[in-house]
Amino acid sequence: MRLVIALAAGGLFGLGLHLSGMTDTTKVQGFLDFFGQWDPTLMFVMGGAILPMAVAWRLTRSRQPLTADHFPAPPATTLDRKLVLGAVMFGAGWGLTGLCPGPAIASLGYGGAGGAGFLLAMLAGMALAPRARALLDSAAVQR
Repeated sequence: MRLVIALAAGGLFGLGLHLSGMTDTTKVQGFLDFFGQWDPTLMFVMGGAILPMAVAWRLTRSRQPLTADHFPAPPATTLDRKLVLGAVMFGAGWGLTGLCPGPAIASLGYGGAGGAGFLLAMLAGMALAPRARALLDSAAVQR
């Protein structure tokens, strides 16, 4: 049951990304081009994602999930060096390629070799990130 729900949710998410234009790299880059020909239309997509999620976090406080023991904890609200550095790196990668993880996976069917290369590079980065974080943390402790 859990896999069926995950497949349906993932398929619906990918369809939403495609229909909203989040898998169109030129549209995403236009959204991030504040000093050029800025295209603000993706703000509606992001607002359409943030508002339902805010309501969902509120509704899950006293409920039990159907296929798990508990809902994941809400994201941390502290703003620290790691979060800022990660956000800058994520934004730079998103601006350079026009893809972030969800749309990269959703565009696999038509992204060609470039899309597959992006996905492989993203997976390599995800695999290396914990080691890089451990190295940075140990370097910070030694100071």
